[in-house]
Amino acid sequence: MLELPPLVDAHCHGVVPGELGLGSFEALLTGAAAPGTTLFDSPAGFAVRRWCPPLLGLEPHCTPAHYLAGRRHLGSYEATRRLLRGTGIGAYLVDAAAGAGGDPLPAAPPPELTSPKDLGSAAAAPAYEIVRLEPLAQQVADTSGTVGAFLTNIAEAVHGAARTAVAFSVADTCPPGFPAGPPEAGPVRRAAGAWLAGRTAGEPLHDPVLLRHLVWNAVATGLPLQIRGPVGADPLRLGDFLRATAGLGTDVVLLRGFPSHRPAARLAAAFPHVYTDIGSAPVASALAETLEVAPFGKVLFSTGAHALPELYVIGARFFHEALERLVTDRVAGGAWTPADARRVAELIAAGNARRVYGLERRPDGAGSER
Repeated sequence: MLELPPLVDAHCHGVVPGELGLGSFEALLTGAAAPGTTLFDSPAGFAVRRWCPPLLGLEPHCTPAHYLAGRRHLGSYEATRRLLRGTGIGAYLVDAAAGAGGDPLPAAPPPELTSPKDLGSAAAAPAYEIVRLEPLAQQVADTSGTVGAFLTNIAEAVHGAARTAVAFSVADTCPPGFPAGPPEAGPVRRAAGAWLAGRTAGEPLHDPVLLRHLVWNAVATGLPLQIRGPVGADPLRLGDFLRATAGLGTDVVLLRGFPSHRPAARLAAAFPHVYTDIGSAPVASALAETLEVAPFGKVLFSTGAHALPELYVIGARFFHEALERLVTDRVAGGAWTPADARRVAELIAAGNARRVYGLERRPDGAGSER
């Protein structure tokens, strides 16, 4: 069996801290079930029933009702603690914003999720914060009365966040993509004035000029920038932005996953400062196809897990199984030596993320219990 170091989950979210019934639990599984069917009849649902019950002292493949009854019997915190500590993940990079995945956020209010500190405490592992730029701008706008105050406070907020965060995150929603350089001061002031005058408190930011302004403020800090894309988004349209940021000291991590993993891998191969996050589903094909294109030092593991600790368990399990199959085939076919296989596996599982996000230079993260 392939031996891996403790994984670094390079992109994830908090979990729901309270109890969940059958309906609310199923609603947080990945995907959407047809009317009259259940998401437990899905790859994620079967994986939860196979791998999660033993971590809670239950039989594998028990019914969903029996599993959730056992979960409730332990209590939400204890169940989360056991599940997270059974993943093999040794560090978490947590996007602490309310939503997960692509943007914009869903119309329904997202569930309250644990903070990076609380996630790290439950997992007994370092948990580091990734700061999402759009909510940061929203918070600043809620407390800034003038355009000048807003722009000053935005700059201070971004650079203040850089003191504790490991990365920034932004959605690739700027039409037709991020430009080669920051916008001019005049358009930024006009866009800020229009947004502040027309918004209500708590309204999210969608203005492309202000988003580009935020991105370049983040680039100036030197922290890695994660770029989130909706499913199917073409990363190749980011080419001008990636050429402009080359050599500035900011690494860019493309959070694309399946089915946009191949163009993301091509960008990682083309630019020294660009990396690709493999995601977790369907990891078997995405991982193999990514490694056909991207240098092995450019690929990072993540679960993308959100709301359910079970998704961390199955994300790590899917990744481990897919990576083991891949390296076993490469070694058996003579393409890799066993030593090569171990080295590549360790890079993707943890080493690349530790290097890109500078984890060795940081304290133990937002919180953990030892």
